[in-house]
Amino acid sequence: MIIAAETHDSIRAVQWQGDHLRLLDQRLLPGEERWIDCRDAAQVTQAIRDLAVRGAPAIGIAAAWGVAMAAQQGAPLEPVLAMLRAARPTAVNLMWALDRMKKRIAAGADAGALLREAQAIQNEDLAANRRMGELGAALISTGSGVLTHCNTGSLATAGYGTALGVIRAGVAAGRIARVYAGETRPWQQGARLTMWELVRDGIPAQLIADSAAAHLMKSGAVQWVIVGADRIAANGDTANKIGTYQLAIAAKYHGVKFMVVAPSSTVDMATGSGEEIEIELRDPAELLSTGGRRTVVEGAQAWNPVFDVAPAELIDAIVTERGVIERPNSIAMQAMFGC
Repeated sequence: MIIAAETHDSIRAVQWQGDHLRLLDQRLLPGEERWIDCRDAAQVTQAIRDLAVRGAPAIGIAAAWGVAMAAQQGAPLEPVLAMLRAARPTAVNLMWALDRMKKRIAAGADAGALLREAQAIQNEDLAANRRMGELGAALISTGSGVLTHCNTGSLATAGYGTALGVIRAGVAAGRIARVYAGETRPWQQGARLTMWELVRDGIPAQLIADSAAAHLMKSGAVQWVIVGADRIAANGDTANKIGTYQLAIAAKYHGVKFMVVAPSSTVDMATGSGEEIEIELRDPAELLSTGGRRTVVEGAQAWNPVFDVAPAELIDAIVTERGVIERPNSIAMQAMFGC
């Protein structure tokens, strides 16, 4: 069956406006759809740091537009590159996009060329997502149930999504019969953002508490866990939103397959294994509060890592626009991404 790329695909959260960047503020969804107009690279950096824009591909795209905007404004670009690079440490797409812009700058690109490069990065991501949707959906047997974590859809990318793109394609192809989304504490990206996307695009889904995932797998309702990635190491170890590791362990125990979906820009062959990936620690206040309102007793402390690493041996398939690696390891990764 031919899958229409336009099916269930109505959201574009990163929009270039000719002289500034408009971002859908993801901190406020689903209660309010408010747009932020970033008029210089510092405002783009702040939006990335504050999670107004989030999702590894979307962060990279926004950063590329930040560099292009700075060039358009005649600002010195080296400090801009350094500022954007420091916004968040774990998602390799940010570094990849900035390195791509830096290479163009070194080759003498003017402001117009940098604007075209940023647009190319955005266009390529959308095309990659649609390709990954087809490849990932082809792995799923008709009538399957799937569980996803965090938000990996149009909000996190140029459009369509990575893991959520596979779900969109799988639903359109009639392969996916049941969709479950974990709430994803502490920012509740699954509850606030993934459910918002699924409802908006007419895909029936059920929200579960993060702690219900293993029980759901035991029930037999889920055949695949499908997640995105913020960095994939050279051996296939994958850093993703905190909670991914425990899902991979539970899936292995229950005989549920585990799929990672990410563009090739997320693969970091310079990082040998997950042990080398820097895990971002954020303000403990994010864990002690919900929606800005403190929910934990004063005086309590918290530990707030926002990513963890799923080892390659727990992953059944890594899907990128270049192809699918089943049972990933260093040899398979090198064969596909070594050059």
